[in-house]
Amino acid sequence: MQNLVDLITTLHVADAIANAGYLISSSELADLMDVNASAVTSRGDEWTWRNWAISRVRREGNQILWQLQRVNPQSEA
Repeated sequence: MQNLVDLITTLHVADAIANAGYLISSSELADLMDVNASAVTSRGDEWTWRNWAISRVRREGNQILWQLQRVNPQSEA
């Protein structure tokens, strides 16, 4: 049960970041996704994670900044 609670918390945090338009670093995105930072940067400039499109926006110093945008799942007809 705790795993589901943790998942919901993660999804709410991702939504809050996307809705506010915040940019987050590779290490912050890796923490959100529960992966190593190298797994984030090796995916390329644009990719999808769960319900979010992830885009590399810019570099500030030695950090890459990313933006999350909510993607609505396609409804089946």
